Parts: sequence; C-alpha cells; structure tokens
Amino acid sequence: MPSSVTEGIRVSVESTYLPDRSQPDEHSFAFAYVVTIANEGHARVQLMRRHWIITDGNGEVREVEGPGVVGEQPVLEQGQVHQYTSGAVLPTPIGTMEGTYEMREVELGRELGDSVEVRSGIAAGERVVTRGSFYLKSTLLKEEMGGHEH
Repeated sequence: MPSSVTEGIRVSVESTYLPDRSQPDEHSFAFAYVVTIANEGHARVQLMRRHWIITDGNGEVREVEGPGVVGEQPVLEQGQVHQYTSGAVLPTPIGTMEGTYEMREVELGRELGDSVEVRSGIAAGERVVTRGSFYLKSTLLKEEMGGHEH
C-alpha cells in the first residue's frame, strides 16, 4: 500500500478495481480507494482541504479539490487516524492519482454538542501538506500483464 509521510502526517492509500460497477465495452472503469491519514506528529491538526490530480491511461487529467474529505474536516490528535473511502471512474483500465492535503495545527476549546470550538490555528494559507500518489489498475489489465502488480 503506497504511503507517504510529511510533517508527521502519514497518508496511505489502497485502491481496488470494481468490476461490478465497470463497463469495459463502454470505456468505463470504476475504482474505489481507501485513504488512511495518521497523525504521527506532536500537534493536533485538522484536515482543511484536499486536491487530487487524476490522470487516465490516455494522459487526460482532471482535478478534484475542495474542503475536507467526503464532507468532513476531521481533527486528529497525536496518534489518531482518520480513514475514508471514495472512488473514481476512468475511461481507461489504468490511471494514477496524486494529491495533497492541507492540514492546519489547531488549538481546541469547548465542546458544544457535535461541535468543538477552535481557538487558534496556523495562519490562513499556511500549509502542512502531505503529497502522495497511487496507481489505479483494473483486473482486466492485470490479467493481460500476466497477473503482476506494478
């Protein structure tokens, strides 16, 4: 499983081809990926934004960016882990994804129900970023390549 550590934040990704959601005859290859973000540093951090660059086997690029991940901006204490699952559909049986996460060091205050007061953090625009990439490869292509993982 590809893994990258920057500024004490480890990001690991495991991708899976979804044959039941793919239609190779129509150039539609579905992939799921599980991202694990672990705070191995000393500070409490909050995941603020993500930016993914998705490149299919034809070299076509699309970008996905925005606040948090799957509707959340989790706060990770030292030693805590956040995991989420998402997906991508490509017109080719192979592709790559690479990207960054913007993490902000935060000082938390009172808890108010499901909300937590954020007293301070790094200045807006300052980044503590982890970058990583991984391959998306359908089982159809793996069979053509003799079943080897690359």
